[in-house]
Amino acid sequence: MLGCDGAGVVTQVGSSASRLAEGDEVYFCYGGIGGTRGCYAEYVAVPERFVARKPAKLSFREAAAAPLVLITAWEALHDRVQIKSGKRVLILGGTGGVGHVATQLARNSGLAVAATVGSPEKAEISLRLGAELAILYKTTEVAESVREWSSGRGVEYLLDTVSGEFLTKAMGALAVYGKAVSILAPTKELPWRTIMSNNLGFFVELMLTPQMLSLDDEIIRQRTVLERCAEMFDAGELEILVEESFNLEDAREVHRRMETASTAGKLVFEMS
Repeated sequence: MLGCDGAGVVTQVGSSASRLAEGDEVYFCYGGIGGTRGCYAEYVAVPERFVARKPAKLSFREAAAAPLVLITAWEALHDRVQIKSGKRVLILGGTGGVGHVATQLARNSGLAVAATVGSPEKAEISLRLGAELAILYKTTEVAESVREWSSGRGVEYLLDTVSGEFLTKAMGALAVYGKAVSILAPTKELPWRTIMSNNLGFFVELMLTPQMLSLDDEIIRQRTVLERCAEMFDAGELEILVEESFNLEDAREVHRRMETASTAGKLVFEMS
C-alpha cells in the first residue's frame, strides 16, 4: 500500500487507548512500506504510539505533508551527525521535502546554513527559510562556493538528499573531521580516500527502520519528535511547504511527476 504520512480527526479509539480521544486532530507517519498498510484512504487504523496531536497552526493539508520529512531531517541532523550551535551545514536539495525542513531545524539550532537549489525562485525560498547562502548548483561549483563562504574552512556538516555524482563533488565542501549524512543509498563513486585522509564521518538516515523492524521504543521516540515539532510550528519557528494538492484519483500521474520533476516542498492528496 502507498502513503506514509497522514493527518485527520480521530473518529474512534480502541479500549486500550490512553493518550487520544474521539475528535482529536492528529498527524502521523505509518505504513506505506509494504503489506496492507498505507494512508491513501479516507480512513486508516493507526496504533496510538505512532500518533501525535496536529499543530494547531497547520491545516490538515499541511500537517499531512509533514511527519516523514520532519523525522528524517531531525534524525539526520540531531541523531546522526549531532549538530552543534555555531557550526556550518551544507544541505543538498535545500527546497525539497526534507531539505526545506532541515534548513529550518538547523537554523533554529544555531547553525549557519548553505543550501543548493535549482533556480533563482528556489533560491529565494531557501533564503526566506533561513539559509545564508543559496547555491545555484547548475551554474556554480558547490564545494568552491562553500569554501569561499566559510573563509576556506569548509562546513562541519553536510546533509545529502540527492546522492550520486553531485554528492561526490560536494564532499569537497566538508572541513577536516566533518560529518556527512545521506537519506539515500551511497554510491561507489564516493571519495573514500578523502573521507579517510580527512577523517570524515559518513552516515545514512532511514526513518522507516523502526517500523520495518518493529522497534517500539524508537517509534515512540519518533512520535516525540513530532510533538516537539508541533510546538515549533505553533510558535512560528517552523513551516511546511506544500507545492500542490490532488485528489486520490490523480495518484498515478502524481507518482509519475515525483519521479521526473523536482518540487519545492511536498505534494499532498486530499480526501473528499
